[in-house]
Amino acid sequence: MTRGFYIGRFQPYHQGHHEMVRRIAEEVDELVLGIGSADQSHTRRNPFTAGERIMMITKATIDMDLVTYAVPIEDLNRNSVWVSHVQSMSPRFEVAYSNNPLVVRLFREAGVEVRQSPMFRREEWEGTEVRGRMRNDGDWESLVPAPVAEVVHEIDGVGRIQQVSDSDSNGEA
Repeated sequence: MTRGFYIGRFQPYHQGHHEMVRRIAEEVDELVLGIGSADQSHTRRNPFTAGERIMMITKATIDMDLVTYAVPIEDLNRNSVWVSHVQSMSPRFEVAYSNNPLVVRLFREAGVEVRQSPMFRREEWEGTEVRGRMRNDGDWESLVPAPVAEVVHEIDGVGRIQQVSDSDSNGEA
């Protein structure tokens, strides 16, 4: 049995993440989704709590033929010990998936196999775009799996993003 690890901030979990998980599912039996910056929430860049992101991921991946574990990983601003921090917070895994050059380097230096994958519709399927559309009352729902949209509505995520964003982002002085 092979268990993989895939880290992201998942602010929110979107179609690009979902497609990556689908691809990873072809190679592993189980997948740990590390929720990066788990200690961050209620900001423009990190509006959702770790618990809310766990809900998004769990509901979006429940019908996949893949056992998933969503684990919060708090920021640790010491790169030299970051991989051991991740390993201490996560079930054991054999291979890590990332396209982030720093993450790739840190895992490889720690002796962990890293596999990279092409990004999917990166200009559209990225958190900054999703959050921007939420902020501006645009079509963000097409960029996330339907269960994620349900979670965002349940927690009034759009209202939160609009409220924590800069006061002039909606055209007000």
